[in-house]
Amino acid sequence: MIKTKSIKKIVLHLLFWVLNYWLFAFVVHSDWNGFNNVSQAHNTLAYAYTFGILTNIFLFYIQVFWLVPKMYMNHKKAIFYVLSFSLCLVVSLIETYFDYMLYDIFEIYDTDEFEDNFSITVFVNLFYSIAGFYYILRQAHKTSEKEKQLLIQESFKAELKYLKAQLNPHFLFNGINNVYHLIGKNDALAKDTLLQFSELLRYQLYESGTQIILEKELSFVLQYIKMEKTRKGSDIQLTYNIEFENATKKIVPLLLIPIIENAFKHCSNHTNNNDNRIDIKIKEVGGKLSLHCTNTFDNVTGKHAAGGIGLINVKRRLSLVYPDKHELTISKKNSRFMADLIIDL
Repeated sequence: MIKTKSIKKIVLHLLFWVLNYWLFAFVVHSDWNGFNNVSQAHNTLAYAYTFGILTNIFLFYIQVFWLVPKMYMNHKKAIFYVLSFSLCLVVSLIETYFDYMLYDIFEIYDTDEFEDNFSITVFVNLFYSIAGFYYILRQAHKTSEKEKQLLIQESFKAELKYLKAQLNPHFLFNGINNVYHLIGKNDALAKDTLLQFSELLRYQLYESGTQIILEKELSFVLQYIKMEKTRKGSDIQLTYNIEFENATKKIVPLLLIPIIENAFKHCSNHTNNNDNRIDIKIKEVGGKLSLHCTNTFDNVTGKHAAGGIGLINVKRRLSLVYPDKHELTISKKNSRFMADLIIDL
């Protein structure tokens, strides 16, 4: 890939210089420093421009390969400017000398004074020297930006891996803790919960790649809700609804679970079970996925209602994988904790 790009760049540069020479020496009718390409006898401009374009090429690429990378970019700017201008003057003097040799060969006597010829040559050579300077600076800037982007991408990938690795043991801890509290109280329910939990864990470990089909992720969410419903039983009043238009939409996995898990974990524990409520609504319409999750919480533990690792984790993952394409609102009101998430898939 890199070799192909290099070859393409070389070909484009060669094409530019060949076209440059062909246009000015043969196509565009012009008279430059006494040389022209309209004379019936000789195309003197073609001879003069042969040496002229070689000096242009030399000044362009000496900026690209030596002066800018070795001097300018190594903070030797004073030496860079002196060398650049000196080289331009020396090359222009040599080019003007060759021009006068060609005047004698082709017997061209109606030319401008030496100072005029020299100043025009210096101007043209300065143009190509400056062009080389800006070309390599632009290339260096592009390379620098690409390297920055690659570093950012690698950093994001590493952080996402870390966050996902962090989420798995967090989910595992909560699941085992739930089963532990059921053992001895309701062994049949503990067994059933453990079986459901193993299925959920299998999904987390083996099926949740970089992105997953929305239907599969929502099926996982539904399975988790049902598991929690079985475990909580009549202790809570649970309502949930999951709807989607496009099942084949892709989503980054395990973004919704921490919010829902948080609702079950921090739901209130009032004596009157009707006061312990969890409401979950998930809907996908036109590529926009929305999650509305509400749970009641005890005022004593209200300061912990926002959860710990789970919600912090999901906030960071959202900022990495859906920057400017999501909206997460978390609020508390009248002993109710509310989390609203919208993702543009």
